[in-house]
Amino acid sequence: MEPLAERMRPRTLDDYVGQEHLVGKNGLMRKMIESGKVSSFILWGPPGVGKTTLAEIVASAMKVPFYTLSAVTSGVKDVRDVIERAKKGSFFNNASPILFIDEIHRFSKSQQDSLLGAVERGVVTLIGATTENPSFEVIRPLLSRCQVYVLKSLDKDALQKILLHAINTDVELKKKHIELKETGAMMRFSGGDARKLLNILELIVESVEGDGIVITDKKVEAELQANPLAYDKQGDMHYDIISAFIKSIRGSDPDAALYWMARMIEGGEDPKFIARRIVISAAEDIGLANPNALLLANAAFDAVEKIGWPEGRIPLAEAVVYLATSPKSNSAYMGINTAIEEVRKSGNQPVPMHIRNAPTKLMAQLGYHDGYKYPHDYPGNFTPQQYLPDELMDKRFWKAQHSPAEEKLYQRMVNCWGDRYKE
Repeated sequence: MEPLAERMRPRTLDDYVGQEHLVGKNGLMRKMIESGKVSSFILWGPPGVGKTTLAEIVASAMKVPFYTLSAVTSGVKDVRDVIERAKKGSFFNNASPILFIDEIHRFSKSQQDSLLGAVERGVVTLIGATTENPSFEVIRPLLSRCQVYVLKSLDKDALQKILLHAINTDVELKKKHIELKETGAMMRFSGGDARKLLNILELIVESVEGDGIVITDKKVEAELQANPLAYDKQGDMHYDIISAFIKSIRGSDPDAALYWMARMIEGGEDPKFIARRIVISAAEDIGLANPNALLLANAAFDAVEKIGWPEGRIPLAEAVVYLATSPKSNSAYMGINTAIEEVRKSGNQPVPMHIRNAPTKLMAQLGYHDGYKYPHDYPGNFTPQQYLPDELMDKRFWKAQHSPAEEKLYQRMVNCWGDRYKE
């Protein structure tokens, strides 16, 4: 018998739960299907939010051949074979066959290159699914020919709807007379992943003999503790473990950070995925408290690419210990977030005239660059002048957090700007 998650896979957009921004009444995906014109796209989001399902629904709605490849098991030859089959299956004036590639981020450059020509000529419409940022892993020529749609983790309302739909409509589950007394633990363990949620439900049902099953938080917790991997059939602990890894670095616990990295290594995680997270952590969590952390993290990333696996674990471990034991500051991270929030709120504020560029005589006559003070002409290479737009001239975005290294930067700003930086 098929697993519950497969039995409950939606077949139409109307049955699809979540991702309203894509499949809702005014959703981009719904409009695209209704127009009858589907261009290549990549679905980016965490596991269990419906990427594969959405690809199948699009193919079914368009009534075109649907080919699928897994980036884990397919090579260049497989790609070329599918493209040849797609050419033979194409009919004049019909929409192109759809080629769905799961985990497209795992495709090598040569595999992606082998796709490019077919996508450009419209031999196939490519739909890729990835849990990784495609800008890191998909080659630029291919990415430029694909729209990227971001899928979000499912909220509790969506998960509750999926849960009740399964219990009330699945032929096997209806026989069990299931009572959902509590759902908190199931929601917590699923982490916004519909497949994981249904796997948990199936596990609980299979663990109880007979009918009349009452599901409580205590029952769920006990069963998952007894079978810690049973609800994780598709490797969905990936996001839980990387979260624990990052939080251990942020929390200055090198032992825990090494442990979680070891779990990822033993689980066959892509070393570049680990290395990228280390670089992000160096910038986000250590930041200006120890700028050398970012240099070391980048060096570890380069080393992994040069020496490969398994020796690459050594520079990664060195970077992890260094980051975990370093002082922490997220002032740069918070600063850019605050600045972006202000830009979205206040819109495109005009650049002050004196700091505009004046490459032409007309611009100079209009006052561009007029009154600009060149800092290097002044003592200490600094002189006060306005750099922010008029409406934002008193705004502060970067706020120092006073670690020993950052304190020096803060004191220099106080010396330069006086009261503007005093807290």
